Amino acid sequence: MAATRDTSQRRLQISELVRQHGSVQVTALARRFGVSMQTVRKDLRYLAERGVMARAYGGAIDSHVVGGAMSEPPYEAKRTSHLDEKRRIGLRAATLVKAGDTIAIDSGTTAIQLAEALPNIDVTVVTNDFNVLAALTPKNNIRIVMLGGELRRKNMAFYGGLTVEALDALHVDRLFLGVDGFDLERGITTHYEPEAMLNRKMVEAARVVVAITDSSKFGTVCLHRIIPVTDLDTLITDTGAPEDIRAASQQFGFELLLA
Repeated sequence: MAATRDTSQRRLQISELVRQHGSVQVTALARRFGVSMQTVRKDLRYLAERGVMARAYGGAIDSHVVGGAMSEPPYEAKRTSHLDEKRRIGLRAATLVKAGDTIAIDSGTTAIQLAEALPNIDVTVVTNDFNVLAALTPKNNIRIVMLGGELRRKNMAFYGGLTVEALDALHVDRLFLGVDGFDLERGITTHYEPEAMLNRKMVEAARVVVAITDSSKFGTVCLHRIIPVTDLDTLITDTGAPEDIRAASQQFGFELLLA
């Protein structure tokens, strides 16, 4: 009975910590309560099933913080929203690419604008996005390495174990990383767990990590974390970027390019 009371008390305290801080991490909770990480994960799963919080990579997020960001917008809506900003960001990102480079382009609607803007020069592009492939196909000087796997029609990109494994033998000069959520405390996040897994593998394979996002994504937290903001080398966004993002580039040491 004492163990049950201890478990109930611990879960109540975890709920309160999430409410106070917005998010919690498994390792920190395990240390705080003197229990195993497996026990903490069970607690978080129990609380997530009751709507107290949303499970995230390495921890959990307050369900109120995640809010509407949990539901992924339809692909066509994402493709047409903030289109002018995405085109400017794509053009600015393309100026970073030089002949002889090997780059990775993540899936996403801003990534498509980068692919459209890339000059027809001697570069190698690694991607898992069908529409990036379609945009690059007419540019016959660009070598394309398509990451296979299972097609997710919701955003026309490939994911899964095969996709991740294909990156094992690859190294790229620069990764252009699309963003669903960008929060200074909770990092760069996405709606879809296999995408987060693939993106983390892309980050490992890249010498330089460049996030490309329009300013509507700032302050949004999605369920699955890719990387903390401190892992970024460069952020390319539009001139609507809020002041805290501009200040953060100094604080966290990433280059900020406004398009």
